[in-house]
Amino acid sequence: MSKNGTASPIGLDIGTSRIVAASQSDGGYSFQSQLNAFVMLPYSRMTENVLKRENVPYSVRGAEIVVHGNESEKFAALRQVETRRPMTKGILNPGEPEGLNQIRQIITSLVGEKAAPGQKLCYSVPAAPLGADENLTYHEASLRQLLVQSGFEVKSINEGLAVVYAEMEDSNYTGIGISCGGGLCNVCLAYLSVPVITFSIAKAGDFIDESAASVTGELANRIRLTKEDGFHLNGHHTNKIHQVLGVYYDDVIQTLVNALKETFLAERNVPRLGRPVPLVLSGGTTLPGGFRDRFDKILKESNFPIELSEVRVSEDPLSTTAKGALIAALTDM
Repeated sequence: MSKNGTASPIGLDIGTSRIVAASQSDGGYSFQSQLNAFVMLPYSRMTENVLKRENVPYSVRGAEIVVHGNESEKFAALRQVETRRPMTKGILNPGEPEGLNQIRQIITSLVGEKAAPGQKLCYSVPAAPLGADENLTYHEASLRQLLVQSGFEVKSINEGLAVVYAEMEDSNYTGIGISCGGGLCNVCLAYLSVPVITFSIAKAGDFIDESAASVTGELANRIRLTKEDGFHLNGHHTNKIHQVLGVYYDDVIQTLVNALKETFLAERNVPRLGRPVPLVLSGGTTLPGGFRDRFDKILKESNFPIELSEVRVSEDPLSTTAKGALIAALTDM
């Protein structure tokens, strides 16, 4: 409960790779997350009973058990198959008929089946990709309807702006927030909390995993696990998978920096900022050691048109967007 006796607001990062819920806890923030993925298993009463005892999120669909969230990755590895993904490139996956229903199941496992009366929830939405005709209306409206049906008072927030809300109180919410997730890298330049430029690029973590998988012959699931287990962008790799990951990480960073420079140079409405501003990176794709230094080096080589006070990775990259969405729910709803 909040101080006024109503249910505490929730911030929800609905990302291609993960869904993260943020709430207030003892004067700070608490986070819960699940993979935005699922896998089908043959139904048996024994399997269902064991999953229930282990508190593994699942649902039954006829002759199959659908395991969703974090445990789906383990079962996929055991069966040597890829997990199925409800979202792709930041939006609902049009090739996955189970997608929206599985997102509903995952969100329910994080925030409960029904909201308390008057409970507020702010959820993240991507920006339109540069050079693409993606229509985000269906994605945003479908998620809104799902959340409203659960009883929440709902608002959406641009993913890059959520990074600004989470990380830039000291600069009066002026700066560049970037969320490098699974499906997209989302960018927002904000001035005094007002989004001035927002866009995304369709190269991010999934692009790295799928590209590396195609070169090495490994499953994308295994590439992702390797990436998250000690991979470092240091340019000296004896491991073949690490070497390939380094190539595609450089590709993503270079593409992102080029998009930043070209978009800011072309935009006529960039305000006169008057002082250097921070640039904050977040999202799972920023987790490998050396990411910030590699990004900063390529950015400086680009003659970036906006003067920056700092370039840093957020303290908790996986939770930054959810935290920003929570701050929006607390202040803007």
